Amino acid sequence: MYIPAHFGLEDEQATQFVESIRAGDLVTMTNSGLVATFLPLLFDPNGGPRGSLCGHVARPNDQWQRGPLDEAMVIAHGPNVYVSPSWYPSKREHGRVVPTWNYATAHVYGELRIHDDVEWVDCLVRRLTDVHESARAEPWSVDDAPDSFVEGQLRAIVGVEVVISRVEVKVKMSQNRPEADIDGVIRGLVEQGEQAASQTVGRFRPPRT
Repeated sequence: MYIPAHFGLEDEQATQFVESIRAGDLVTMTNSGLVATFLPLLFDPNGGPRGSLCGHVARPNDQWQRGPLDEAMVIAHGPNVYVSPSWYPSKREHGRVVPTWNYATAHVYGELRIHDDVEWVDCLVRRLTDVHESARAEPWSVDDAPDSFVEGQLRAIVGVEVVISRVEVKVKMSQNRPEADIDGVIRGLVEQGEQAASQTVGRFRPPRT
């Protein structure tokens, strides 16, 4: 991935981004070409020296059977949004501005491991459920469903795990613009209700001089 220096992250920040991944595209190269599946994912700090990303695919989805010819990749995205040049004070000064797109993305590479194992998948499904249900007033639990139904559902999916070997993270959030333009982007995003994107721009803005 092309990452200009001002859009790159320190190792600790990149690690935090990967740990926060909740979904992404699993991409593998097979004998018949590239294959990709969008999956809910969970970071496992114990999955290897750099951790792993765990998910599951439907059993009929044969990506899990078409072993990758090389390492696998997960592509995950953070906030992303269109940026209008009309938000830049510099537009009024000289007009030499163009539209752009702000975004955060990660390419996570590693060995793909397949877990055709009901116990492994059951543990993953429970962990995924806990992550997404824990903040609810009445969180749903796997145990709320009949045992026979759960057993059938678990047999219908296969676990996948990418043991992380390297990570590339790019956060393009107007860091290359003058301070006044960054302030303008934040105001513009807030006005159109893009709170997550505006907060991310503020978080990654260069230190004020």
